[in-house]
Amino acid sequence: MLKSATLRTLIQAPELLVMPGIFDGFSARLVEQAGFTAGFISGGGLSETLLGYSDVGLMGFELNLAAITRLAACCTLPLLADADTGYGNAVNVFHTARSFEQAGVAGLMIEDQTWPKRCGHMQGKEVISAEEMVEKLHAACDARRDKEFVVKARTDAFATHGLPEVIRRLTLYAEAGADLLFADALVSEPDIEVVAREVPKPLCVNMGFGIRTRSTTPLISPARLQALGVAVVIYPRLLTACAIRGMQHGLTALRDAMQTPTVVERPELAVSFEELNALVGFAELEARERRYTPRLGSESPTQAR
Repeated sequence: MLKSATLRTLIQAPELLVMPGIFDGFSARLVEQAGFTAGFISGGGLSETLLGYSDVGLMGFELNLAAITRLAACCTLPLLADADTGYGNAVNVFHTARSFEQAGVAGLMIEDQTWPKRCGHMQGKEVISAEEMVEKLHAACDARRDKEFVVKARTDAFATHGLPEVIRRLTLYAEAGADLLFADALVSEPDIEVVAREVPKPLCVNMGFGIRTRSTTPLISPARLQALGVAVVIYPRLLTACAIRGMQHGLTALRDAMQTPTVVERPELAVSFEELNALVGFAELEARERRYTPRLGSESPTQAR
């Protein structure tokens, strides 16, 4: 089954689909190794790790496309990529959607913010008209060569226009062909429950850092989300936040050891060289090396086959 068809089946299943955020090869392989069935390529995670700057529209189309192409190639999971606003008008969105499909991801997300966009849980967001977003979604759906390729429509209208506008927009986006709907930065369980009940397509929510401000969704358990009618939950910031803390611990250990004559040891929670090699496919590469580059005096590659 194509990855796109797999993702579509997972979205439509009665069980909640949990999608950890992926931002590099380590995270892609770890999500797969942990047994999750799909992953969400976090645009914020890519921007922050590739550029070292906040997710405020600094990452462009080419950098995003190059990153998702590599991530789709290094794991077997169906991945849903973050295409921000589509990088222009509806014509640009057509090109973006086709390029993302060719990159090997199973679907993409487009949002209705103005450009430059902002992380969904930041202040100061603005949105384009619903009508303009509808045309972007028409373009994204028309661009698909694989009709199973998933188009996810996100609205950031809650912060600017309120809950009724969120429901109105997501209904229009569903009618335009979106397969999965996402209202970012809802601030309460009742908000989520109402949107899930009122919109005509599966709903996705975002579980971020859980800081209780008026612009951030409270942390809710997966079981409770399913009870509220949610179909998909993404955790785009979980692994980046864990990675930062792990690197801080490692640097602290190194800095402290510089003040003593003792040997620098790996922190207790750090992986071993063997674990690292197992994660990144060293055994597979070794097998290819034995197959295609035999030692002198051994049989030829043709004979080895």
